[in-house]
Amino acid sequence: MPGRRAVVCQRGLVASTWSGPVRSFSGDFQISRRNAVQNLDEIDLKIITHLQDDARTSTARLAKEIGVARTTVISRIARLERDGVIAGYSLRLSREVIDGLVQAFVGITVEARSGPDVIRKLSKIVEIQTLCSVSGEFDYMLMLQAPSPARLDRLLDEIGSIEGVARTRTSVVLSRKIERGTQLF
Repeated sequence: MPGRRAVVCQRGLVASTWSGPVRSFSGDFQISRRNAVQNLDEIDLKIITHLQDDARTSTARLAKEIGVARTTVISRIARLERDGVIAGYSLRLSREVIDGLVQAFVGITVEARSGPDVIRKLSKIVEIQTLCSVSGEFDYMLMLQAPSPARLDRLLDEIGSIEGVARTRTSVVLSRKIERGTQLF
């Protein structure tokens, strides 16, 4: 399906890949996700890698570390943003703050043809960090964060009472053993 897919990268850089029709002055053509990444040159990759490490790195520092002119870095970042490779910049909470939250994965099975309505209602719950359609036992899997076990309990009741939700199964995160931010490379 054509469209943009955001990829949250380590330390705050948000990149995206594009698949689908694109309008240009020369007509319509297709860009695949693979081609979008393959068309990046060594300088683009170095810029992205540095920004994945620290999205607040100045263009002057990037230019010095990569060995190109500052104007080159500025124009490359602008192009990467314009082309949708860099979709934006975001805030990442410290491990101490995240460790203070109660996190849970919730598998959701929905009744036939109720998926879009359920998604619309779930999108209003700000504690939901990620919602994915999945194969297997569930139709959707979501990850949510709550400030307390009591709030988590209320959220699970709210999710379970959404019209169209047939059943849920919850697993509370006890600890993180491996955590790698999503990286393009």
